[in-house]
Amino acid sequence: MILLSQVEQWLHERLPGLLAEHKIPGAAVAVSVGDEVVDHAAGVLNTATGVAATADSIFQVGSITKVWTSTLAMQLADEGELELDAPVRRYLPGFRLADEAAAAAVTVRQLMSHTAGFEGDIFTDTGRNDDCVEKYVDSLAEAHQVFAPGAMFSYNNAGFGVLGRIIEVLRGKPFAACLRERLIAPLGLTHTAIGAEQAILFRAAAGHLPLVGDGPAQPVPVWNLPASSVAAGSLLTMRARDVLGFARMHLRGGLAADGTALLSPRSAAAMREPQVELPPLPTMGDAWGLGWAVHRWPGGTVVGHVGGTFGQSAFLRLVPERDVAIALLANGGDVVPAYAEIFGFLLRELAGVQMPALLVPPAAPEPVEAVRYAGTYTSPAADLVVSGDQDGRLWLLERPKGVFAQSGEPPEREEFVRLDGETFVGVTAQQGVHGTVVFLGDDGQGHSLYLHGGRASRRLAGL
Repeated sequence: MILLSQVEQWLHERLPGLLAEHKIPGAAVAVSVGDEVVDHAAGVLNTATGVAATADSIFQVGSITKVWTSTLAMQLADEGELELDAPVRRYLPGFRLADEAAAAAVTVRQLMSHTAGFEGDIFTDTGRNDDCVEKYVDSLAEAHQVFAPGAMFSYNNAGFGVLGRIIEVLRGKPFAACLRERLIAPLGLTHTAIGAEQAILFRAAAGHLPLVGDGPAQPVPVWNLPASSVAAGSLLTMRARDVLGFARMHLRGGLAADGTALLSPRSAAAMREPQVELPPLPTMGDAWGLGWAVHRWPGGTVVGHVGGTFGQSAFLRLVPERDVAIALLANGGDVVPAYAEIFGFLLRELAGVQMPALLVPPAAPEPVEAVRYAGTYTSPAADLVVSGDQDGRLWLLERPKGVFAQSGEPPEREEFVRLDGETFVGVTAQQGVHGTVVFLGDDGQGHSLYLHGGRASRRLAGL
């Protein structure tokens, strides 16, 4: 085990080299053991301006917001205002989906654990006014059901939009106001913004496009996702130390630094309890709780979340048994290998936890009979076209749709090889990581029904 002072020195010495090695413009790291925190930053916030990243720089945290949203919901549960196993329609009587039976059956718990089953990657822009979340939820009336509520896990941004609207209705305030009044202010977070209008008051990072060739990374032309997805992670922006201010409240059993109870110990613990086991996708986690991803790693259980927006990435990991928390915020480049080295070292040295190595494809992959897998699988985010060839190789072409097509990434055909069972891994690393997918179910004709890469994409009929 090492001391936090040694961690600080290690970050000072190692972080700049990691950024250069993985072509990351800028990043910040914060580490806590108990209530002692160290943080460090390196690189630049924007390659177009050259402004240096500092420990007080703010980055978008993306879907880490979902744990904040879940916490707001659990505060309501503590007050007796929200029942997790109640149908959504108890709180939103007008809630509609394309499947009426599913809309009537979906529960609050299913929203929080990504098991509601309706299409999740929907980022309809309904403006920036206080009614944007309400309008967003109304727009889900045409969202199709991918599977029956509660049947399986599929990461669902839209579900957190619905959860955000429930919070608004029960509090009688816009979601952003709930976030600030119920968490940001009582936690004493001084470098946290909700959206560009507030972020501009701080030293804010810009996201960067994936590198093409040897030139410098270019800033993404769009700064954030629509405000209507605020509860899912489109606007929350903060420094790494503030991320840990929130994390440490959870490690204290719901207490703020000054002793104020923001969440009951029972609810803080319940959020970490597995609600659903995940498909065999090693990079996603082993199970999902109420907001938290659950990783059962050698040496201890780790909970956390990751976030990704336009060119920005965020990673948060907690080891409750060791009172350790780590946050990494970055604005582009091949960030996952840097995350793996930073967190692998710190989790081992501070908590005795062995983080699994990043997946790599087998050296001698076996030929694949493509007939079960070939076809087109669809979601609001992308069409995924799987095909085979005469040599027994399997290929996947991803065609982004909607807001995902704005990121500037050209569609690429990628080869996938069998890792184990129905789990496949990409041959070529994308942004420093080999992607994994798993094929699930049967369409009744011997073909897989779902292609799952964290989100379940359903096979198009007849393909």
